[in-house]
Amino acid sequence: MKFAITSKGDQKSNILMHKMRTYLLDFDLIYDEDQPDIVVSIGGDGTLLYAFHRYSSRLDKTAFVGIHTGHLGFYADWTPDEIEKLVIAIAKTPYQVVEYPLIEVIIRYQHAGKESRYLALNESTVKSVEGTLVMDVEIRGQQFERFRGDGLCVSTPSGSTAYNKALGGAIIHPSISALQVAEMASINNRVFRTVGSPLILPSHHTCMLKPVNHVDFQVTVDHLTLLHKDVKSIQFRVPDEKIRFARFRPFPFWKRVHDSFISDSD
Repeated sequence: MKFAITSKGDQKSNILMHKMRTYLLDFDLIYDEDQPDIVVSIGGDGTLLYAFHRYSSRLDKTAFVGIHTGHLGFYADWTPDEIEKLVIAIAKTPYQVVEYPLIEVIIRYQHAGKESRYLALNESTVKSVEGTLVMDVEIRGQQFERFRGDGLCVSTPSGSTAYNKALGGAIIHPSISALQVAEMASINNRVFRTVGSPLILPSHHTCMLKPVNHVDFQVTVDHLTLLHKDVKSIQFRVPDEKIRFARFRPFPFWKRVHDSFISDSD
């Protein structure tokens, strides 16, 4: 089996990375940063997001597992003191693969040309470079509303616990293949009106944003912030690709939600 390791870059994570690499090599696994079968992320959820984007072109061949060196993450469930246990599990145990849905973002431009395509594990947001964001929102090719406000956030089920939750969105179990659209400070008065509620779309529905006035937008894809000019449309849908996690033990989603937001324990 070929493996790669991604570190947050701090001293604690780097020490664990070198230790884990040595252990896995001792078990005759092959270190391969280009074509790994399994990627070990050491740090937090942000480190795993980085690893996901690095290997997004081979999601059908690579599985991910996370070690958290800070607080328990939604993607990183192993602790530093379990590193020997995880090494033995990777080297000796066939792992279960758990797949989570993603979001595909396609940006098309006014003057044709090449479109931009991205995959998001958590969410993608759209904001105007200056002033209020004004977008026509289409669902399945039909006009739904004209949104006016600070921005829009489109999240995956696993990403529904992140920025989406802060915006008042619902928490969705990752076994449900869907995307969620949440508003950022929408303008609602006697003249302008939006639905004013998060929308949960099934995987066979597409959400399209079309600019009304400005054509330059700040688009985020997980931790990446991108400036796109002369935008004609921004399309969101659930793609065929999924992220694959290597599971060596149960990691219940609702327990993670409880431990992250409700439990008093660290």
